[in-house]
Amino acid sequence: MYYVVYGFLYILSLLPFRILYFISDIFYFLLYYVIDYRKNIVINNLLIAFPEKTSEQRTAIAKEFYQNFIDNMIETLKMASLSKEQFLKRCNGNFEMVKGIIEKGKNIHFLGAHQFNWEYGNWLLPVKINVPVAVVFMPIKNKILNRIFIKVRGRFGALMVDATNYSKAIKKVARQQHVLALVADQNPGGPGKAYWLNFFNRPAPFLIGPEKGAVRSNNAVIFTRYLRIKRGHYYFENHIVTENAGEYKAGELTRKFRDFIEDSISREPGGFLWSHRRWKHEYKQEYDRLWIDYGKKSV
Repeated sequence: MYYVVYGFLYILSLLPFRILYFISDIFYFLLYYVIDYRKNIVINNLLIAFPEKTSEQRTAIAKEFYQNFIDNMIETLKMASLSKEQFLKRCNGNFEMVKGIIEKGKNIHFLGAHQFNWEYGNWLLPVKINVPVAVVFMPIKNKILNRIFIKVRGRFGALMVDATNYSKAIKKVARQQHVLALVADQNPGGPGKAYWLNFFNRPAPFLIGPEKGAVRSNNAVIFTRYLRIKRGHYYFENHIVTENAGEYKAGELTRKFRDFIEDSISREPGGFLWSHRRWKHEYKQEYDRLWIDYGKKSV
C-alpha cells in the first residue's frame, strides 16, 4: 500500500506549479467557505493574539492563513519530485554567517516557528550547511503517510529525528559536529514539564528541551524567520542569538525565542499555523515554579 500511495502522490507532484496552485485555490474555497475547517479555532486564536484588531481585520488574516495553509500542503506534495535546482530558485536564506560558527567546531541549534513554509527548512539547511543536519519531527499517526513524509523531508540529506524517541534517535548524530533544527512553538504534551510565559495575551507552555539542550552542550543558537517573498518563494532570515548558550541562565533563551516569534507573527500574521489550539492548556497555580516571564500572568 505504501508504494501505491507514494506513487499516486509522486505523479500528482509532477504537475506544474500553476496547476497545483489552481487546485490549491479550489481547496481554499472549500475549506474556508464550505467545510469551515477549524474556523472557530482559527478565529478564537486570532482574537486572543490580536484583540486590538477589528473583526474584519481578523477575518482577512484568517483568509490569508487558509490560503497559505493549502499552499503549504501543495508545496510539500511538490517536494516529492522537485529538483534541487528548481527548489533553490524558490527558497534561499542568509546562511553565510553559519560558516564561521561551523569552522569553530560548534554545534548549532536552529529554532523557528510554524510559519509557512517551514517544511522547506528540511531541504535548505542540508544544502547550505556542510555538517550533518538533524531535524526533529512529530510522527504522523498514519504509518504510510509518516513513512512518505520522512522520505520526502530527507531527500536532500536531512536526518529525521523522531521527537517521541528523541533521546535514542539523537545519539548517533550527537557523536559528531552537527546542526539540530526544530520548530519549537508547539504546545508540549505535558504542560507540567514546560516553561510558562505570556504568549501574546495569555500564558502558554513552551518546550524546555530546546533551551536546556543548547545550554547543556554550550551550542550556538540561531532563530530563523520564514519570509514569504511571493507565492511559492521564501527567504529564511537567520539571526544569531549566541555562539555560547551555556552563558545563559534558565529561561533566558526561551524568553528571547518567545519575543522573536511574536515579532515574526505580528509582521506576517497570515503566515502562522493558527488551526491548532495555541492556548489549549489552562495555567494552574502548580505551574508557578515553571513561570519564567518577567511580567505578570495575563488573563
